[in-house]
Amino acid sequence: MTGSDEQGMLRALELARDAAATDDVPVGAVVLDPSGRIVAEGRNTREETHDPTGHAEIVALRGAAASLGSWNLEGHTLVVTLEPCAMCAGAILQARVGRVVFGAWDEKAGAAGSMYDLLRDRRLPYRAEVVGGLHEDVASALLRDFFEARR
Repeated sequence: MTGSDEQGMLRALELARDAAATDDVPVGAVVLDPSGRIVAEGRNTREETHDPTGHAEIVALRGAAASLGSWNLEGHTLVVTLEPCAMCAGAILQARVGRVVFGAWDEKAGAAGSMYDLLRDRRLPYRAEVVGGLHEDVASALLRDFFEARR
């Protein structure tokens, strides 16, 4: 883990709180360039935009590709508050993101080691390094509080 990962996660947690304020599941993400600088960020926007692909990771990846003028994010790191789902893992691999750092594990739909391990699947042509559990307690609490308030 690097200092950039830490700063990225703190920003992703802020974005997750912003998502919750619009009734979206509190998930935030940032893309770090190879030097550790944030080049794009995203938060869940499904409720706000009525877009089923409005996951924080997808929003951040789109922003990074647009700002760089390239879909290829090789050497970049995605920092996200929740373990990516299968859709997001597929997008991460398509973008050639080299590292994924996440906070809370997702035992129901995680595709970075919990339910599936798409990001490190040796059968696929590209793999990413995965680091899980950064600020897991804070990220998990945001999700738990969000869903408890809706029950």
